[in-house]
Amino acid sequence: MASRAGILLASVLLLSCLAETSYGVLFSSLKQSLIVTASQVEANGTDASPGLVKAGEDKISVKWGLNQSLPAGTDSAYKTITVKLCYAPVSQVDRAWRKTVDNLVKDKTCQHNIVTKPYNASMQTFQWTVERDIPTATYFVRAYAYDAAGVAVAYGQNTGPHKDSNLFELQSITGRHVTLDIVSICFSAFSVLSLAGFFISEKTRAKKSSR
Repeated sequence: MASRAGILLASVLLLSCLAETSYGVLFSSLKQSLIVTASQVEANGTDASPGLVKAGEDKISVKWGLNQSLPAGTDSAYKTITVKLCYAPVSQVDRAWRKTVDNLVKDKTCQHNIVTKPYNASMQTFQWTVERDIPTATYFVRAYAYDAAGVAVAYGQNTGPHKDSNLFELQSITGRHVTLDIVSICFSAFSVLSLAGFFISEKTRAKKSSR
């Protein structure tokens, strides 16, 4: 009986873990206990207000840490921090994928990882060169705190709840854009050659008919 009870308990725990993995954590259940700021790094290494950022060239500087005005022990479960670049909702009316989905496993707002580090209550700073393959859009920065089990327990972001301030406008040339440019050039060349061929053909017919 004892062994059966142990197997049953293990099965329940396994199913609980699978449920956590499958369904994730609700964003609405997280505490916004982290302070996060982000700025563009100028050529001389100084920080500037968020603005136009070129992928593959420019850097952004991210700072994060615990909100020191919170009660002591607020961060007792925090073990790691993951900082992410997130889509800003330029239009939420017809682009639901730009909203933060309450279920974090299904959320597509924050798809680009900037850095993952052990948690430290003091303010941390990281400079990140924006990756070339990130699509052109407006973005903000969000940091998630995870406990020892890898479950998100808190967050912070460099913009407000409506995600309408301190945004980065990112411009990128991705492989998809390059492919479209090549297709456009080839199509243009084909059109010119076709017109030239048609013109030569018509001139030849005109000469034959005039004889």
